[in-house]
Amino acid sequence: MTEKPKTKAQQRAESLEQILDAAEFLFSRHGLYGVTMSDVANRVGVHQSLLNYYFKDKKDLFEQVFARRAAETRERRMEALDAYARESQGKPTVEGALHAFLDTDLDLYGNGGEGWRNYAAMGAQASMAPEWGAALMDEHFDPVVLRLIDLLALAMPDTPREKLFWGFHFVSGALTLSLARTGRIDRLSGGLCRADDLQAIKRHMADFMAAGFRAL
Repeated sequence: MTEKPKTKAQQRAESLEQILDAAEFLFSRHGLYGVTMSDVANRVGVHQSLLNYYFKDKKDLFEQVFARRAAETRERRMEALDAYARESQGKPTVEGALHAFLDTDLDLYGNGGEGWRNYAAMGAQASMAPEWGAALMDEHFDPVVLRLIDLLALAMPDTPREKLFWGFHFVSGALTLSLARTGRIDRLSGGLCRADDLQAIKRHMADFMAAGFRAL
């Protein structure tokens, strides 16, 4: 059977996905300021005018790349937190809340293929960029963070909310470093630990951070 020719809308959608994939790859390695629109166009194999048709500028391109996967990771984490809240029947533990928050993302980034690993590195960059990245994190992920804080408040009712936010601040820093996959832990440990071993990070991070929350 002869395959139907693609409509113009389908061709545009495929072209846009190719651009977003290429930009995601380049941004994950070189950051917002280390990539030009020409770099992205060359990687896709198109004229830069096509990028200018879809995007106002490089920052708009970065934001659209970031938003493309943000909805899925946000929804998955919110579902995991809500599911844990139901299962714990109003008596969550610190470990349980942290596992619900962290494990969902670590599984997605670890098992979702190169695109998700590139997106993780982009997210790490954005979270460390106060001039332009903080607003993206606020826009896409604040509801998930506040849901986690609410569960932690149930698990630690005598802990001031201020300390719960400090605890999340430290969790966020560790997660950011882990998603950046710099390889430094590989060299420091002589190969005992690997920055790309997200399953090992998943096994250890929530329990380690839970002890930190209790110490607060």
